[in-house]
Amino acid sequence: MKTRHIGNDSVGRVEVGAIGLGLMTFDQSGAAPREQLLDTVRTALDHGVTLFDTADAYGHGDAGADAQGQNETLVAGLLDELGVRDRVLLATKGGHVRTEGGDWGLDSSPEHLRAAVDASLQRLGVEQIALWQHHRPDPDVPYEEVVGTLREIHESGKVAMVGLSNADPDQIRLAHEVVGSGLVSVQNQFSPKFRSSRPEITVCEELGLAFLPWSPLGGLNDAKELAQKHPAFAEVAEERGASAQQVALAWSLAQSDCVIPIPGAKRPQSVKSSAAAADLVLSADELRRLDAD
Repeated sequence: MKTRHIGNDSVGRVEVGAIGLGLMTFDQSGAAPREQLLDTVRTALDHGVTLFDTADAYGHGDAGADAQGQNETLVAGLLDELGVRDRVLLATKGGHVRTEGGDWGLDSSPEHLRAAVDASLQRLGVEQIALWQHHRPDPDVPYEEVVGTLREIHESGKVAMVGLSNADPDQIRLAHEVVGSGLVSVQNQFSPKFRSSRPEITVCEELGLAFLPWSPLGGLNDAKELAQKHPAFAEVAEERGASAQQVALAWSLAQSDCVIPIPGAKRPQSVKSSAAAADLVLSADELRRLDAD
């Protein structure tokens, strides 16, 4: 697979596959047995997918507060069972908390973020987290305080690189000023259905940060919505002998060299299909049609 990089000269540049893997849906609730998840990881690596993205708040919804950390523990166990730790850049996040009933809360207090890093280190079984991301702005904590904590966490050596998630351009610039070269990425929603993060892509390109679109296939999984709201993606897919999802990933990659989409998958066939999108190069005319869709 074609590669793109995360990092810089100060913290190191890590080459990763141009398509990553979002792990939010990885669980063993019955719908995805462990062997299936192992096969998905094997297939991802066999096809050049090397950026794996989890979070401390990912876990089975029915588990309530016990969902906290479930996904990190599961993913770490899968990687260890396969012996492939050294082939993966494993990213995680902190700042979201799971509550009883499966709800999601926010806690960006310095105390919580420091504790979240320590807990992730333990669950992932590593001495240093490769990429640790602040999950979402907390309206109860000034962002200036948050980025100060991110700088402290980076300087502690517990994380090699720092990222943001769900941040706007002003927040990205502030974090870049405070955290400095330790800040390497921004993870926001971006897809054919959700395009309002274009300004964040521009800022990332300017500052030398990677942009990691989450939910990059939004709006294309429902056949009726695809036909009504995104016909150009369906048309280009038919013309190129590809799926609309592959066209969406290729379109996302074409936005900027800093973009590394992280579609979710928990089946080998899905991750194989996503990986193939890295080789789909869209023409200028096709991109104009998709941008106008």
